[in-house]
Amino acid sequence: MENSLGMWIVGAGLLAASPTADMTRYEFSQVHMGMPFTLILYAPDEAAANRASTAAFERIAELDRALSDYKPDSELSRLTATAGEGRAVPVGDDLWRVLLASQTLSEQSAGAFDITVGPYVKLWRRARRDQQFPSEKRLAEAREQVGYQHLKLDAERKTALLERHGMRLDPGGIAVGYALDEAGEVLRALGIDSFLFDGSGDVLAGDPPPDKPGWTLAIASPLDNAPPSRVLKLANAAATTAGDTMQFVELAGKRYSHIVDPRTGLGLTTRLGVTVVAPDAMTADSLDTAISVLGIEEGTRLLGKYPDTAALFVQVTGDGGVVETETPGFKQFVSP
Repeated sequence: MENSLGMWIVGAGLLAASPTADMTRYEFSQVHMGMPFTLILYAPDEAAANRASTAAFERIAELDRALSDYKPDSELSRLTATAGEGRAVPVGDDLWRVLLASQTLSEQSAGAFDITVGPYVKLWRRARRDQQFPSEKRLAEAREQVGYQHLKLDAERKTALLERHGMRLDPGGIAVGYALDEAGEVLRALGIDSFLFDGSGDVLAGDPPPDKPGWTLAIASPLDNAPPSRVLKLANAAATTAGDTMQFVELAGKRYSHIVDPRTGLGLTTRLGVTVVAPDAMTADSLDTAISVLGIEEGTRLLGKYPDTAALFVQVTGDGGVVETETPGFKQFVSP
């Protein structure tokens, strides 16, 4: 499962305001997990900033080696390779946390989020590349390989078992959020509390910049050349957005999103952008995907199960207009 709609930092000049007496702004960028990560932080000096950024990016690289579904030697790929063998495999702490959070959300969303969706995602990647709808045969084959019920976790032994041949784990709807949370913990452990970490549009904010109430972020409109849907002020929270603005395919006159409904195997056809604000990035990252699949009404009910979360729904109508709906708690994050 993949996310992409768009969120960007507003007022770079303002964020780069004159340093305070003891803190200076620094910015770093690296590519990990196949996407750009940008870190803005405030530190007492360049040495402290470099030390913190290096450690944070090293943590993300470590997680990429464990959680990647592209790298054949990653821990997740090695687990996927055991599908159908009837063998429970011990997993490390990071993969365990991601699998456990995924299964919990799968149960609470009745399968709208499913880390075993990999076979469907692979079909739709091919569909976008070849501009051809997946065949009924291939969809039927994938249907036998997808289902969170066939991923068995043993908490006592910390093992995972993939029951069916051909199962393929895809952590794209949760791994970036987890990586941001872990990198944020690294920064805080090194005394860096004021930071903004952006993983290709998924954002984790620490303390705000000096003398400011929060980090200023804009949520991109799904319409070309349109103003932002909202401008947010964020501090000690995460915001992520899922939608099909950047990744979709049109087949026989119908638009299919790269986000796949694990319950049907089909790309979503409702143009709905979902932005979730949550206390941590893994929660926001996984919820925006699940809510995209569920839609506004059911998605709002799911959100109610998670404390201190809020969402903005931006739906493109058939006539090319936009309807925006937000849950009650979202207003507290909107910049005046």
